[in-house]
Amino acid sequence: MSSSMARKRARVRQDARTRQTKQFLRIGAFTAVVTLVIAAVVYFLAPVFAPKESGITATANAKIVNIQAAMDGFDMQEIRVKLGETVKVNLRSLDNEHHTDGGGQHQFAIEELGVNVVAQPLSVASGTFVASNAGTYTYYCDICCGGKANPTMNGKLIVES
Repeated sequence: MSSSMARKRARVRQDARTRQTKQFLRIGAFTAVVTLVIAAVVYFLAPVFAPKESGITATANAKIVNIQAAMDGFDMQEIRVKLGETVKVNLRSLDNEHHTDGGGQHQFAIEELGVNVVAQPLSVASGTFVASNAGTYTYYCDICCGGKANPTMNGKLIVES
């Protein structure tokens, strides 16, 4: 076999290895991009599919109100408590920090009762107050989403005697 034939075979083998390497790199890059896209989708959609933890629970010491807020509003529009009852509000923000309106923060506020609980993005914040006066009070989020003017970002706290 001549040396030119040997060089040609070596060049063919080298070209085949180069093609295999390029194909391997393309597949690796494609896999990395697909993985990043899937991770981003999961990160942004996780709050939508998070288990609901809303509701009102009465304990010996307080009535516990678990309420969630997102860009589309509170998940509870009415809360009923007894006059003189201690109320603990656990406010969960379902939005992440990438929301341009409020940065994912949400608020549970009742001016007349001095209540102001602010939950950071994808977090829970708690506040406790005493329902000291009978009546109907508006709770609201005034951080984002149209604030008090948005009907989904407010609700009623009814203090019954």
